[in-house]
Amino acid sequence: MLYGAMKVSIGGPLKMIFRPWVEGLENVPAEGAAILASNHLSFSDSFFLPAVLDRKVTFIAKAEYFTTPGVKGRLTAAFFKGVGQLPVDRSGARGAGEAAVRSGMEVLERGELFGIYPEGTRSPDGRLYRGKPGGLARVALATGAPVIPVAMIDTEKIQPPGQVMPKVMRPGIRIGKPLDFSRYQGMEHDRFVLRAVTDEVMYEIMKLSGQEYVDIYATAAKRQIADAAKAEKEAEKAARAALAQAEKDQAKKEKAEEQ
Repeated sequence: MLYGAMKVSIGGPLKMIFRPWVEGLENVPAEGAAILASNHLSFSDSFFLPAVLDRKVTFIAKAEYFTTPGVKGRLTAAFFKGVGQLPVDRSGARGAGEAAVRSGMEVLERGELFGIYPEGTRSPDGRLYRGKPGGLARVALATGAPVIPVAMIDTEKIQPPGQVMPKVMRPGIRIGKPLDFSRYQGMEHDRFVLRAVTDEVMYEIMKLSGQEYVDIYATAAKRQIADAAKAEKEAEKAARAALAQAEKDQAKKEKAEEQ
């Protein structure tokens, strides 16, 4: 009931204001379990996709959204529960993967839609990164649920990092045909099979989204970007210090010449 209220109060205005366009909506089954595997460009992805679907879709979200103390924390937790998100503790990579698998299986066993971002985190630069095999592939093989590739288009342009007010523009959503991995049933512990399944899904997402594919994990890319920014900042600091020292030396030289 809370999900329905949130869908009306949030999904309705989102559709009216941003008018997202959708292709392939007929690929989402009217009933029964299915996995929606999407690229991840923006925080808003988890709102735009459910807004255009008639059925409830459940995503996983980091546990901090549900455990922050205070009034704001309780409101945040209620909001994320209302929009169909489940808390997952991501403090340990292995533990987070297991929690995601369990959560996904529970949702699918109820015959519902489970949403997951195979990249594991938002893209830092709009490109598509390597999918993590631990969650998506294991859930798909353990449950036999079809995997429906989804591409979010331009959602990162609506509210880039650091921008307070969102830009009103039309994002897009492309939904591909369901992928059947029943041929791998019972092989959810074979790492080569998990990688093959994940790569096949990522390839379909790449075709739908038109994104450039980068064969590293998004988390590694974020570290590289952070390290590069830090190195650039340190280089600028060193350059300013060197310039200041040079000016100081020049002033000292000119003063000595005057004497």
